[in-house]
Amino acid sequence: MSSDMVIVYHRQPYEEVEENGQIVLRENKSPNGIVPTLKSFFGEVDHGAWIAWKLAEDPANPEFEQRIEIDDAYGKYAVSRLALSEEQVREFYHVTSKEAFWPILHGFKERYNYDPVDWANFQDVNRRFAEAAAEEAAEGALVWVHDYNLWLVPGYLRTMRPDVRIAFFHHTPFPSADIFNMLPWRKEIVSSLLACDDIGFHIPRYASNFVSVARSLFDVDVTERTQVPDKWIFEGTALAERAWASRLNYDGHDVAVSVTPVGVDIGYIDEIAHTPETATQTAEIKEEIGDEKLILSVGRTDYTKGGIEQLASFERMLEFNPDLRGKIRLMHVSVAANRSMSAYEEIQSEIEQIAGRINGRFGTLEWQPVTLISRAVPFTKLISYYQAADVAWITPLADGMNLVAKEFIASRVDDDGVLVLSEFAGAAVELADAVITNPFSNRAMDLTIISALQMPEPERRSRMQNLRAAVRKTDVRKWTPGTLKLRPKHAIVTAA
Repeated sequence: MSSDMVIVYHRQPYEEVEENGQIVLRENKSPNGIVPTLKSFFGEVDHGAWIAWKLAEDPANPEFEQRIEIDDAYGKYAVSRLALSEEQVREFYHVTSKEAFWPILHGFKERYNYDPVDWANFQDVNRRFAEAAAEEAAEGALVWVHDYNLWLVPGYLRTMRPDVRIAFFHHTPFPSADIFNMLPWRKEIVSSLLACDDIGFHIPRYASNFVSVARSLFDVDVTERTQVPDKWIFEGTALAERAWASRLNYDGHDVAVSVTPVGVDIGYIDEIAHTPETATQTAEIKEEIGDEKLILSVGRTDYTKGGIEQLASFERMLEFNPDLRGKIRLMHVSVAANRSMSAYEEIQSEIEQIAGRINGRFGTLEWQPVTLISRAVPFTKLISYYQAADVAWITPLADGMNLVAKEFIASRVDDDGVLVLSEFAGAAVELADAVITNPFSNRAMDLTIISALQMPEPERRSRMQNLRAAVRKTDVRKWTPGTLKLRPKHAIVTAA
């Protein structure tokens, strides 16, 4: 059955687990996140499809089940799985995407390495994604492609199926031309994106950067500009923008450039936040902490997340403010995402060394200043930590959005707590009432965390109320594929 909506994303829309020797499919552990949000769109169409890759020992095995039909709470949809070998996945994802693209997207030129890239493999994998989408899509269907590791899909798909509408959403930052154009494949990537009908970004700055890159490489006309809403303009963030080019024309093709920030599922978080179990867990955490103030930091183990810089700031704070010793505690959650990559192993090792040094220098038998957690915390338990924390300390060096900051705000149904947020996180554009800091400045980091700890209650509550109002405006359930609309159920397509 052909599909009115096709989502192209590298991850499968469920978890595969082994039970009694059999592989079974389970819903994602947390209904809060991008995958459940994307699946929710299938309920609005007669039939949907999802394209993803699946690791296969032998991709040529004729018994590999490439296409399966799913009927769950989100609707009826097909999942087309591309069989990739372990080596193909390594080349496509861990090498090309993480060693070449990831550092460039986040502005870390010194970590950029394209020497080991197998570009032919990246092209092949993207072409196979496009072929699967072309096969699944109904006439005039909407195909929504997600993220930088599928940059080439729109270009291939446009050639195969000129009738479909193509949207693309970029989940990471998008850098300026000076940075992006270091990629030797820049023209192939950008020409593919210009084959879309709509290209979406989290914030206006990333959209403007993309247009700048496109105009540096091709003869692209700006046909429409959009003023940035006043609520997203304030002087406290490095990512503020006044306007962006919202419509382009390239080689006779119109392309919308959309700004649609991703949010969190407010209703789901609010439901958890109000359960008796959460209240009990939160009370237990507060009882354990006692009179100490809890600073909470949550992120992945990644050089973009600023974990090392944050721990260094905490160490300086204890060194130069001895009166705070025994009165504050940092819970630093740093979850390893790619243990097989040496760059992330180095970051994790350094984080562990700094945390150990801090505890060794300042800890006592009764008090340990840093609790380092390197495993994922169950989401329901995380909500309790959000509620118990006095301060959420979220200071990435670069981040496309940062949903942890929004989760913290959505969890604070008590209208209390302080968010300290890096001005280089996309979320800072929306969250003017956070305490904004510059993680590249020792002085800024040290002063802002102290001011957050000392903030009087009336100011805390006023800021949090404003933050909660801002987060509600970008509830993930309001997220859309830019300017492109879904075709309503049972719509009849007639030939032109």
